[in-house]
Amino acid sequence: MYTISNGIILKGQDLLPARENIVVDEGKIIEIGKEAWEGKIIDVGGAVVCPSFINSHIHIGDSIIKDEGYFLSLSEMVKPPDGVKHKALSNASDDDLIESMRQSMVDMINSGTTHFIDYREGGIKGVKLLMKASKDLPIKPIILGRDDSFYGENPDLNKVKSAIRKLLKIADGIAPSGFGEITPEVAKLIVEECKKQGKISSIHVAESESNQIESLNDFGISEIGMGVESGFDQLVHLTNPKGKDLSSVASSNQNVVVCPRANAALNVGVAPLNKMLELGIKPLLGSDNVMLNSPNMLRELEFSLKIMAVCYKRYINPVDLVKMATTNICESNINCIVKKAVILENNFAEFIIVKSFSKNPYLNICNRLETKDILSIINKRINI
Repeated sequence: MYTISNGIILKGQDLLPARENIVVDEGKIIEIGKEAWEGKIIDVGGAVVCPSFINSHIHIGDSIIKDEGYFLSLSEMVKPPDGVKHKALSNASDDDLIESMRQSMVDMINSGTTHFIDYREGGIKGVKLLMKASKDLPIKPIILGRDDSFYGENPDLNKVKSAIRKLLKIADGIAPSGFGEITPEVAKLIVEECKKQGKISSIHVAESESNQIESLNDFGISEIGMGVESGFDQLVHLTNPKGKDLSSVASSNQNVVVCPRANAALNVGVAPLNKMLELGIKPLLGSDNVMLNSPNMLRELEFSLKIMAVCYKRYINPVDLVKMATTNICESNINCIVKKAVILENNFAEFIIVKSFSKNPYLNICNRLETKDILSIINKRINI
């Protein structure tokens, strides 16, 4: 048992600041309060205690080809099956893939991330490789698989259904690339099978303007509209919404994940976070492809803070931004699978203790922190 004392705690889902103590026993928060004192006393000297980060969208497999193909288009980089990423993955050895993914997870841990949601290429083998790479590391991967049988103009739906069911035996869900690569029938099967088994279905939508135009031309509906109508649990990017796209998402019970640095690296636009927040959407934040960006959420937070002010001529509230990397997941319809805790009594201890440089704890995290300023990482699953 120990007590974290003399810190500024960002409590609950709203991250309300409180100068209180936290008593932890066997990985669980048993008391929070000014008079809470038990066990070993750890004085953190005015540091900020914040929930650990979740990277809500990442492709960790392409850790094997960091910064390759930087000047290529979105399709040339990541569209299956012939994108730079997919060719590299098919030619890499299992050992090299495992080692590169493991190093990326170490980087995430060191920068305060204890959970991540991965879009896993390579079918069942790809899922197992990530499981092996993450073994014994104090980080929780939420693995969303996919299979090559999903793709093509006339896929064998019996093979697709079989592949989905096999994947869901070991994965946390299914995540095809986008509507440009799968048919509506495949999308329907993915969503239905995931719902039956209580697993996550997710898909990229409206990452680029061209994706939206193609969808409107081919189907008479935007990619975001297709995502809403198909019922995927989690929609990723929404960088280029059209018309009432965002209003329809706000009316649905679907999660939204934005990846500002990746969108900038691919020159496809900037997700309208301020508009999303106005509509009551509570986005999650992800770093996307490791081939494009480091998986460091501190860098994602700072970039997002500033690019929104530049592109939309309005500052984003830093507390809303920190929530995107921490507690918004707890209000989502997939937290039953992710199981990410907030700082409250009777919850598991999952938080980071970071140096304080300013009076605003949220700007302190978004605008000031470096990896070296994380003093400690507390994780319920494995003691760090």
